[in-house]
Amino acid sequence: MKKYKFIDLFAGCGGLEDGFLQTGFFECVASVEWLKPQVETLRKRLMDKYQMRNADEKVLHFDIQREKELFEGWDDSSFGKSKGLDYHVNQSNGIDLIIGGPPCQAYSVAGRVRDENGMRDDYRNYLFEHYLSVVNRYQPKVFIFENVPGILSAKPSGKKIIDIIESEFRRNGYIISHNLAKIGLIDSSLYGVPQKRKRVIILGVREDLFKNEDIQLRIDRFYNHLLPQYKRPIITVEDAIGDLPIISPIWEESKRTRKKSYHYESGVDWHIPRYHNLRDMKIYKMLAEDIETGECKYTNAEAITKVYEEAVGSKSPIHRYHVLRRDEPSTTIIAHLYKDGNRFIHYDSKQARSITPREAARLQSFDDEFSFIGTQGSVYQMIGNAVPPRLAYAIGLAVRDFLEGI
Repeated sequence: MKKYKFIDLFAGCGGLEDGFLQTGFFECVASVEWLKPQVETLRKRLMDKYQMRNADEKVLHFDIQREKELFEGWDDSSFGKSKGLDYHVNQSNGIDLIIGGPPCQAYSVAGRVRDENGMRDDYRNYLFEHYLSVVNRYQPKVFIFENVPGILSAKPSGKKIIDIIESEFRRNGYIISHNLAKIGLIDSSLYGVPQKRKRVIILGVREDLFKNEDIQLRIDRFYNHLLPQYKRPIITVEDAIGDLPIISPIWEESKRTRKKSYHYESGVDWHIPRYHNLRDMKIYKMLAEDIETGECKYTNAEAITKVYEEAVGSKSPIHRYHVLRRDEPSTTIIAHLYKDGNRFIHYDSKQARSITPREAARLQSFDDEFSFIGTQGSVYQMIGNAVPPRLAYAIGLAVRDFLEGI
């Protein structure tokens, strides 16, 4: 069976890559990521799950902005040594596709609300240029570029970033859909991910592959026919995490320590609660009970904001608390989890807590054998930034169908 070869850029801990590899139709030539915990996590996954013995070489720990070294190799005190992307691509006799998505914080609507300059000065606005450089150098047949919905409206320089991206790729011989706002916004919950997570999926196609055809029609078919074939039934939060061991709060002050506020079993990797103070635990319990009893006094933004202001003594531009509904998919899992879990409160009031890293991973559709390496904060962060593997699996199958038709 033919396997299509790809490079994964901005790989993170490997959610997008893992979904493509799970299809069995793809082979990863090299991955690029600059954060060490994510690099170590991805290397371990590739070795454990896919028996990739040279994962240490194929997962390149490096800054994509240093393009010359990225391509030709480096020997660096911070990033170690590597032969570079050129070496790996030449070893594989070229590639068929490139996947990945630049960090999304600069495009997110929430990030723009919080930042006094609306993220206009954030260097991450233009990391797509380095993605484009890699595409331009290796000329894959197609690419998959993933990002947040905010990329469709972000205007860091006064012009829509999506229009800049489209024109730059076109200038380099690649076509993307003119209609991304209507067909490119994909809801992960429709593809077996227990989470309402909308992401823009951009399929780019090398223009010379369809000289006598309308490429836009081909691209539209990817979104309207190929990808929807792989939709799956909706999965709720309780479906995803309800079987995990119960975690019990420690309410007695004398039995709490500076790092331990819950009793729990350690049988499931990373099913470990973060420390919460008693004030927060009481709020979590109250908000979860409010939903369990059906009173629903605190389910609107105004009421929840008031709870926060009374508890903390300061105002907030956004409401800070949210209880996950047991009978629905989760709200979007985000990297902010590494700071606090206030918007990801467990639905069971008896547990009075936010979700664990393993619960966050399950809501992102990572399997329990996916082992994360790093501190609790870095694990929350990499999980929140990842592409859900089940969504990536569906995208991978649709991309394979598209490539088969070339």
